[in-house]
Amino acid sequence: MQSQNRFFEDFSKVVNGAVGTLAGVGREAEGALRERFREFMGGFDFVSRDEFDAVKAMAAAARDEVDELKARLEALEKKSAKAGKAAADKSAGLDI
Repeated sequence: MQSQNRFFEDFSKVVNGAVGTLAGVGREAEGALRERFREFMGGFDFVSRDEFDAVKAMAAAARDEVDELKARLEALEKKSAKAGKAAADKSAGLDI
């Protein structure tokens, strides 16, 4: 009876050692896979979220400025057209 208990003790130690070894191998494999993925993703030109948000804000500001400049240009063109029409009418002698 004593020899059977010894057998099970030894067997459980072997199984525990194998499980520990397999867990270590799993951790190593996971670390290696993570490193490979980082290397793979590093080859692409990705930007960080902060950089993206900064460029997005710059684009929005530029868009607002363009809209403002368009409005100013339209106002100047209308003013110029009115002045040009008035000058043409005056030179044609229509100013009575």
